[in-house]
Amino acid sequence: MPQYAYEAINEAGNTVKGVIEADTPDAAKSRLAGMGYIPVAVQKGGGSGASGASGDSFGERLEAMLSRISAQELILFTKQFKTMLGAGLSMLEILKVLEQQSENPKLRKVCANLTDAVKKGATISDALAAQKGVFNELYISMVRAGEAAGALPAVLDRLIYIISHEHQVRTDIKSALQYPVTVVIALFGAFFFLLKFVVPTFAAIFASAKVELPWPTRMALLMHDVIDKYWYITFGLILALVVSLYLWFRTEQGKVARDAFFLHIPIIGMLLKKAAMSRFASIFSILQASGVPVLTTIDILVGTIGNAAIASEFRRIQDLIRSGQGLAGPLARAKYFTPMVVTMVAVGEESGNLDEMLSAISEHYDAEVAYAVKRLSDALGPILIVGLAGVVGFFAMAIFLPMWDMSQVAFKR
Repeated sequence: MPQYAYEAINEAGNTVKGVIEADTPDAAKSRLAGMGYIPVAVQKGGGSGASGASGDSFGERLEAMLSRISAQELILFTKQFKTMLGAGLSMLEILKVLEQQSENPKLRKVCANLTDAVKKGATISDALAAQKGVFNELYISMVRAGEAAGALPAVLDRLIYIISHEHQVRTDIKSALQYPVTVVIALFGAFFFLLKFVVPTFAAIFASAKVELPWPTRMALLMHDVIDKYWYITFGLILALVVSLYLWFRTEQGKVARDAFFLHIPIIGMLLKKAAMSRFASIFSILQASGVPVLTTIDILVGTIGNAAIASEFRRIQDLIRSGQGLAGPLARAKYFTPMVVTMVAVGEESGNLDEMLSAISEHYDAEVAYAVKRLSDALGPILIVGLAGVVGFFAMAIFLPMWDMSQVAFKR
């Protein structure tokens, strides 16, 4: 589609410039008017004005490529959408306002694409599904369910809760791991620096003294030789390992093995399991309350649970449900689901209040996740101190034990 450089006046009376796609100049002016702009000049390519606009277009494209839609922006987008929908605005009016108010170039482009799709007769859920990599399957399915039930504002309200809840959990976990990761990186950096630059200096002194070196010193010298003389072999092996793992982790089997490994790590694995249980319960509860069928709900959970090992269990559960079984029985035979989850789901099925029971499970595991994050933070401090003491102690023995032996030899002489 041709691009047109434009100069227009916005609703605030300010002059704006940019590039717009349209079939003809008149169509470009119509799009600008639809955006609330008063066209002043519209030209296709060439000329000084078009040249300047092309520069703007390249800058916008580069900015859009580098930008991404964050969780906070998606939450704000959904809140504004729900508020304006509840106020009675039409879908096109809502999308127009969202496009004008968004500060993220990529989100503005998404809103423009949604507007074009809705103008052509698409439903909002189909328009969202066409924006690849922006809205996940959970988001699209809930909007589709809200459209079908005629309760889109209520569904959007639940969707806001899910997005906000999951963003908060991820933020808490990242905050708990940020300091330990920084310390571990610093430890590796210090370890490499000491092996590369400090140990060789003392190695020459020890060699000239002709004393028998203790095992920490011999190990340090061996690691130094590996880094200094055989670095290309070491680098090649590490690179080959990283590439092999990367390629394997892109396969379904590799993803399952990787995520299952993380689930079995002490403390961290328990935190991940509790976070997954909370996500499962909250999403299942809200989708059930929104009228989404159970099998469709499990399909959505497979794509949104965030753990391939648990997702593979959901596929097994789905097969058992298709064979005519309920939900509690397959959950009891699956891995990773706690007895509490299984028992409360069974009670919810028998009483007909499954969504309420799942909501209670979600609230319980929210508190469990908060406690697990705090426990992880408390446990990592002592672990890091022990690691730091181990590194310092190793190099202290590697350097000072031979010096002690040398001083003993000198004293005897």
